[in-house]
Amino acid sequence: MKALRWHGQKDLRLDTIEEPVATSGKVKIKVEWCGICGSDLHEYTAGPIFIPESAPHPLTGEKAPIVMGHEFSGQIVEIGEGVTKFGVGDRVVVEPIFACGKCEACKQGKYNLCSDMGFLGLAGGGGGFSGYVAADEAMVHKIPDSVSFEQGALVEPSAVALHAVRSSKLKVGDKAAVFGTGPIGLLVIEALKASGASEIYAVELSPERKQKAAELGAIVIDPKEFDAVKEIHKRTQGGVDVAYEVTGVPPVLTQALESTKMGGELMIVSIFEKEAPIHPNNVVLMERTVKGIIGYRDVFPAVLSLMEQGYFPAEKLVTKRISLDDVLSEGFETLLKEKNQVKILVKPE
Repeated sequence: MKALRWHGQKDLRLDTIEEPVATSGKVKIKVEWCGICGSDLHEYTAGPIFIPESAPHPLTGEKAPIVMGHEFSGQIVEIGEGVTKFGVGDRVVVEPIFACGKCEACKQGKYNLCSDMGFLGLAGGGGGFSGYVAADEAMVHKIPDSVSFEQGALVEPSAVALHAVRSSKLKVGDKAAVFGTGPIGLLVIEALKASGASEIYAVELSPERKQKAAELGAIVIDPKEFDAVKEIHKRTQGGVDVAYEVTGVPPVLTQALESTKMGGELMIVSIFEKEAPIHPNNVVLMERTVKGIIGYRDVFPAVLSLMEQGYFPAEKLVTKRISLDDVLSEGFETLLKEKNQVKILVKPE
């Protein structure tokens, strides 16, 4: 089968590799759609970040070249020995986290903080930018009948957003700010709506992304037109309860922190390529808290349930659909050049 593999920084190749098989405890999935993630872009432009290059990953035993793609939906075409929860024909998504099950984080149920944690599609195990993936039964979730395959490809990034909001101290009726409305930022807006935020401010430069944020119900602030921090404090009479940093841009981290009120909270959702300084007094003198999240845990069922209710709508978030043959020129390179793009989905066929 054809598969997109990471060989090195700025070196992605469409290779021909063997199809996986459903060995014991696994299901073989025919991939329908796979989304290009910000993490994939980071690996392309600045990797390796999560991809094991010099030594095999401790849980997968694999190293580069690695098949990419971890935001995907598909249909089960083969069942391995011992699989009991699924059958051929089931429509599914994969929760692509590898965890050891033995470290202290895993013992506490915080498998996304596993000391050896890796992602399918980044640490090995196959990936969604291919025709088929064989995944452990425990990583698979059924898609409800009313949720499309396109919608299913948004479950993984939506889980990041929902985990960010659920891990914060946001309460129903609180005010929030989202700095950066790329794919994850827009999904954070959706998660905030589902969680009962009364006001959601979106700080964004891109005209197209500002429009998307407004369509989702956010109050948009353009930092070219306003001092975002002052404007948020003015409109909220003192700052938001929680700010979510979703840009990965160092100066924005300080802005997001300062947009919160006394006792407010900054949630760091981005993966940063460079160090980002924060003056401790901005935390200490206002008794703010700073917290980060990585990935998600125990939220896929909740995301799928919210999708049944109309949250995280694909029709408002997917801006382009392409074939695997065009994944580099029309996918990765397009996302780097065109900031109007939100989520590009890739069809393996």
